[in-house]
Amino acid sequence: MNNPSSDPNEIGRDRIGARHPSPPLEAGLYVVATPIGNLRDITLRALDVLGAVDRLYAEDTRVARKLLDAYGLKPRLAAYHDYSDEAAREEILAAMARGESVALISDAGTPLVSDPGFKLARAVIAAGYRVFPIPGASALLAGLVVSGLPSDRFLFAGFLPAKQGQRRAVLAELAETDATLVFYESGPRLADSLADIAQALGARPAAVARELTKMFEETRRDTLDALAAHYAEAGAPKGEIVVLVGPPLPKGEVSEEALDAFLIAALPRGVKDAAADAARELGVPRKRAYARALELKDRA
Repeated sequence: MNNPSSDPNEIGRDRIGARHPSPPLEAGLYVVATPIGNLRDITLRALDVLGAVDRLYAEDTRVARKLLDAYGLKPRLAAYHDYSDEAAREEILAAMARGESVALISDAGTPLVSDPGFKLARAVIAAGYRVFPIPGASALLAGLVVSGLPSDRFLFAGFLPAKQGQRRAVLAELAETDATLVFYESGPRLADSLADIAQALGARPAAVARELTKMFEETRRDTLDALAAHYAEAGAPKGEIVVLVGPPLPKGEVSEEALDAFLIAALPRGVKDAAADAARELGVPRKRAYARALELKDRA
């Protein structure tokens, strides 16, 4: 029988940490991604870090305790916000100076991505300590992969401003960005934001993903104007929301990829309407759009 330690496959797994927990933590900041809904979306390495770290700082300690209790973890826990006073960051740097490891988590997903942590990470780097990424769940990436929109180039724009004038100014700046746009939004503001996005960007294919990884997960795909009309009538949805908008519609010759993205978003209204919209918005022959819409519908 072969000795497992001499098996090349076993050695390879050892090297990437598949069989053994992470080594002892050195002083520094560990930015740990946590689940965005389903508590099983925590990585083994994240559990190692949260179980071994000297101090853990969380956006909301009550939310953090639900995750920690689910896995029987009891680290030294305190709250951290980027709008905390300088004393909080000084306390963390002092702990690192004593050789302590410090972890940071947000309420859900990856810290620093529309969540607290940027000022702390900058202060830690300036003080000469390392920042360790412990990757995992991210709502913006989860939304991107379910949207059906181009994912080779995207721009995350966070939350749009609450005031309409400021929101429209930001959208005007983004209008010519040749990439899929990703926004976070709240339920009460969703319909108004979609209406402004549609006005600024036109009838692009888009998607609204909410409650990702949770029991009532939902992704609605359509053109921007249709999505705006739907949520204006349906009212504010519950849950965390990711809004994704396709790149500017192509001018001139339309690629298969661009046509598919548009049709997939418009198909909920039917093949005929989707083809008509594509012919009007993209300038493609109606016959081509209709034939492709039929193919896509049959694959669904």
